[in-house]
Amino acid sequence: QVQLVESGGGLVQAGGSLRLSCAASGRTFSSKAMGWFRQAPGKEREFVASVSYRGDSTPYADSVKGRFTISRDNAKNTVYLQMNSLKPEDTAVYYCACARSYYSAADPQGYDYWGQGTQVTVSS
Repeated sequence: QVQLVESGGGLVQAGGSLRLSCAASGRTFSSKAMGWFRQAPGKEREFVASVSYRGDSTPYADSVKGRFTISRDNAKNTVYLQMNSLKPEDTAVYYCACARSYYSAADPQGYDYWGQGTQVTVSS
Protein backbone atom coordinates (compact mmCIF):
# COMPACT_ATOMS: atom_id res chain seq x y z
CA GLN A 1 0.00 0.00 0.00
CA VAL A 2 1.25 3.47 -0.94
CA GLN A 3 -0.19 6.78 0.21
CA LEU A 4 0.62 9.95 -1.70
CA VAL A 5 0.24 13.53 -0.48
CA GLU A 6 0.83 16.45 -2.84
CA SER A 7 1.72 19.98 -1.79
CA GLY A 8 3.04 23.19 -3.29
CA GLY A 9 0.14 24.26 -5.47
CA GLY A 10 -1.22 27.77 -5.49
CA LEU A 11 -1.91 30.90 -7.50
CA VAL A 12 0.87 32.35 -9.63
CA GLN A 13 1.11 34.88 -12.45
CA ALA A 14 1.99 33.81 -15.95
CA GLY A 15 5.74 33.43 -16.31
CA GLY A 16 6.14 32.47 -12.67
CA SER A 17 7.27 29.25 -11.05
CA LEU A 18 5.98 26.68 -8.59
CA ARG A 19 7.45 23.52 -7.14
CA LEU A 20 5.14 20.65 -6.37
CA SER A 21 6.08 17.93 -3.93
CA CYS A 22 4.61 14.48 -3.44
CA ALA A 23 5.41 12.65 -0.22
CA ALA A 24 4.94 8.90 -0.36
CA SER A 25 4.52 6.37 2.40
CA GLY A 26 5.24 2.70 1.95
CA ARG A 27 8.32 0.57 1.45
CA THR A 28 7.98 0.20 -2.32
CA PHE A 29 8.52 3.85 -3.29
CA SER A 30 12.15 3.48 -4.35
CA SER A 31 11.35 0.51 -6.62
CA LYS A 32 8.52 2.17 -8.55
CA ALA A 33 8.34 4.83 -11.21
CA MET A 34 6.38 7.96 -10.28
CA GLY A 35 4.35 10.32 -12.40
CA TRP A 36 2.56 13.64 -12.44
CA PHE A 37 -0.76 14.11 -14.22
CA ARG A 38 -3.12 17.06 -14.39
CA GLN A 39 -6.79 17.67 -15.03
CA ALA A 40 -8.29 20.98 -16.05
CA PRO A 41 -12.02 21.72 -15.66
CA GLY A 42 -14.03 19.95 -18.34
CA LYS A 43 -11.01 18.05 -19.65
CA GLU A 44 -9.65 14.56 -19.23
CA ARG A 45 -6.72 13.80 -16.99
CA GLU A 46 -3.48 14.12 -18.94
CA PHE A 47 0.08 13.00 -18.49
CA VAL A 48 2.64 15.63 -17.49
CA ALA A 49 5.87 13.79 -16.64
CA SER A 50 7.24 10.63 -15.09
CA VAL A 51 10.48 9.48 -13.51
CA SER A 52 11.84 5.95 -13.35
CA TYR A 53 12.70 4.30 -10.06
CA ARG A 54 16.37 5.32 -10.37
CA GLY A 55 15.62 8.71 -11.85
CA ASP A 56 17.41 7.93 -15.11
CA SER A 57 14.37 8.15 -17.38
CA THR A 58 12.13 11.24 -17.39
CA PRO A 59 9.64 11.49 -20.25
CA TYR A 60 7.57 14.67 -20.53
CA ALA A 61 4.44 15.76 -22.32
CA ASP A 62 5.27 17.98 -25.27
CA SER A 63 3.26 20.81 -23.73
CA VAL A 64 5.61 21.07 -20.73
CA LYS A 65 8.94 19.98 -22.21
CA GLY A 66 11.65 22.52 -21.49
CA ARG A 67 9.59 24.24 -18.77
CA PHE A 68 8.91 21.49 -16.20
CA THR A 69 11.41 19.22 -14.48
CA ILE A 70 10.55 16.06 -12.57
CA SER A 71 12.90 14.62 -9.97
CA ARG A 72 12.86 12.28 -7.00
CA ASP A 73 14.66 11.78 -3.72
CA ASN A 74 14.35 8.15 -2.69
CA ALA A 75 15.91 8.84 0.70
CA LYS A 76 13.01 11.19 1.43
CA ASN A 77 10.32 9.19 -0.39
CA THR A 78 9.47 12.33 -2.32
CA VAL A 79 8.98 13.25 -5.96
CA TYR A 80 9.05 16.83 -7.21
CA LEU A 81 7.77 18.79 -10.17
CA GLN A 82 9.53 22.09 -10.79
CA MET A 83 7.33 24.22 -13.03
CA ASN A 84 8.84 27.31 -14.68
CA SER A 85 7.51 29.77 -17.25
CA LEU A 86 3.96 28.88 -16.26
CA LYS A 87 1.13 29.65 -18.65
CA PRO A 88 -2.61 30.08 -18.02
CA GLU A 89 -3.18 26.80 -19.84
CA ASP A 90 -1.18 25.03 -17.12
CA THR A 91 -4.06 25.72 -14.73
CA ALA A 92 -5.32 22.38 -13.41
CA VAL A 93 -5.41 20.03 -10.47
CA TYR A 94 -2.08 18.20 -10.42
CA TYR A 95 -1.97 14.59 -9.28
CA CYS A 96 0.96 12.48 -8.19
CA ALA A 97 0.82 8.79 -9.03
CA CYS A 98 2.82 5.66 -8.23
CA ALA A 99 3.46 3.29 -11.13
CA ARG A 100 3.01 -0.46 -11.16
CA SER A 101 6.63 -1.07 -12.14
CA TYR A 102 10.13 0.39 -12.48
CA TYR A 103 9.45 2.41 -15.61
CA SER A 104 6.27 4.04 -16.74
CA ALA A 105 5.13 6.92 -18.88
CA ALA A 106 1.95 8.41 -20.22
CA ASP A 107 -0.68 5.70 -19.73
CA PRO A 108 -2.68 6.25 -16.52
CA GLN A 109 -3.39 2.51 -16.48
CA GLY A 110 0.26 2.04 -15.60
CA TYR A 111 -0.31 3.65 -12.19
CA ASP A 112 -2.13 2.08 -9.26
CA TYR A 113 -1.89 4.70 -6.51
CA TRP A 114 -2.96 8.32 -6.77
CA GLY A 115 -2.81 11.36 -4.52
CA GLN A 116 -5.72 13.69 -3.85
CA GLY A 117 -4.33 16.44 -6.06
CA THR A 118 -3.18 20.02 -5.59
CA GLN A 119 -4.63 23.03 -7.41
CA VAL A 120 -2.38 25.13 -9.64
CA THR A 121 -3.85 28.35 -10.99
CA VAL A 122 -1.93 30.56 -13.40
CA SER A 123 -3.32 34.03 -13.98
CA SER A 124 -2.72 35.99 -17.17
